[in-house]
Amino acid sequence: MASNEHPNGLTATASPPASGRGSRGGRARKAGAPSHSASPPPNPLPQTGGGVDGHTPERRCILSGEHGARDNLIRLALSPDGVVLPDVRAKAPGRGAWIGVDRATLEQAQVKGRLKGALARAFKGRPLTIPDDLADRIEAELRRAALDRLGLEARAGSLLTGSDRIEEAARRGRVHLLLHAADAGADGSRKLDQALRVGTDSEGSGRKGLALSLPRTILGVALGRENVVHIALTDRAAARRVEHALTRWRGFIGRDGEAEPRDPSRGPSGSTAGNDSGGAAAGDAGDLSSR
Repeated sequence: MASNEHPNGLTATASPPASGRGSRGGRARKAGAPSHSASPPPNPLPQTGGGVDGHTPERRCILSGEHGARDNLIRLALSPDGVVLPDVRAKAPGRGAWIGVDRATLEQAQVKGRLKGALARAFKGRPLTIPDDLADRIEAELRRAALDRLGLEARAGSLLTGSDRIEEAARRGRVHLLLHAADAGADGSRKLDQALRVGTDSEGSGRKGLALSLPRTILGVALGRENVVHIALTDRAAARRVEHALTRWRGFIGRDGEAEPRDPSRGPSGSTAGNDSGGAAAGDAGDLSSR
């Protein structure tokens, strides 16, 4: 990371020299005298999920040219030996390039040479190598990030497993996001889906949990539990974090989310459609590229 870059990607603002005996004037200004050189204090740094006054940092996709929220996009970074690698957590140092397209579009751009040209511009002509399996690597990292998020929420006590416990919580309106393993039985999933609709006063809406393309064994490993067939998020903020991680992954592989966290402010019926997929616009690799 360049010395003038803050870890969140903003350029650090230099502090003005202090006035007084140590400053160039040699003497402190008289009380009440106007200051013509002092700079205003820098704005506070944006917090995760938004900046000052609710502003969300954006980036521009190097392939589509469209802008989108940074957290919805996928960052690419260069390894020390110049290999282009996914940096889905946006933690790697140095310049980055951002993409906001799905897997099929990325692979097409790679075959036609558009990806190489866009990356060359983003990384200012630095020698680089694009792995043939770049799309596979991105998908694997997004999948891992989603499973890691589930594991974190499990350790924080923000989710439930076990059909009976989930059904009870769902009927009481405590479930904000319902997930089913790929090998979950149809009858069990329908039963919990119905409980979800009862608890959210959305009977007849067809609302249901999200069927993941992950078997119960994989979910069990992620959560550190055995035989995880269904998962219910009982904390609204935790549900949104999980939904966001899942949406990025599913959006990249071309499967838009089929469920989203319950938001009571939007009415009782809720929506069965996911938020914007991770294939929304991505960030630029220009002056704001490092983070």
